[in-house]
Amino acid sequence: MFRIRLANEEDHQVITYFQTRMANETEGLDLDRDILTNGVLAVFRDSQKGKYLVVEDEGKIIASMLITYEWSDWRNQHIFWLQSVFVLPEYRRKQVFSLMFEHVKKLVNDDDNIAGIRLYVDSTNAHALKVYEAVGMDGEHYNTFEWMKND
Repeated sequence: MFRIRLANEEDHQVITYFQTRMANETEGLDLDRDILTNGVLAVFRDSQKGKYLVVEDEGKIIASMLITYEWSDWRNQHIFWLQSVFVLPEYRRKQVFSLMFEHVKKLVNDDDNIAGIRLYVDSTNAHALKVYEAVGMDGEHYNTFEWMKND
């Protein structure tokens, strides 16, 4: 059974590893390990930068996601941006992202200071586009996907 939790600084090595994998898989990039490690640690050391969620399967971290914040003057509320989403290949197509998305959606629905959720996606990533549409996100107006609880 999958379990979602807020990540802590002790998780930084696995999150860093996931990000190196994602950069290589999606863009063929080999990220500088020191810069990346410091970037991940910066999130844990400054909550204004965001927060990571991780998904565990029997204690093993199998996925992670970074949530960052955007201020919307139009809504007078924050918007959560989903970034750095990574799921281990053997757990893909097992609803792990959907579970994470529903968790974040509940956080948004439970907080009157958060308007909704956005993310960006490479327009050539057909599988990701289908996944985001399947969870109810809309990619029509800014070439981003979003879900707003009050729209």
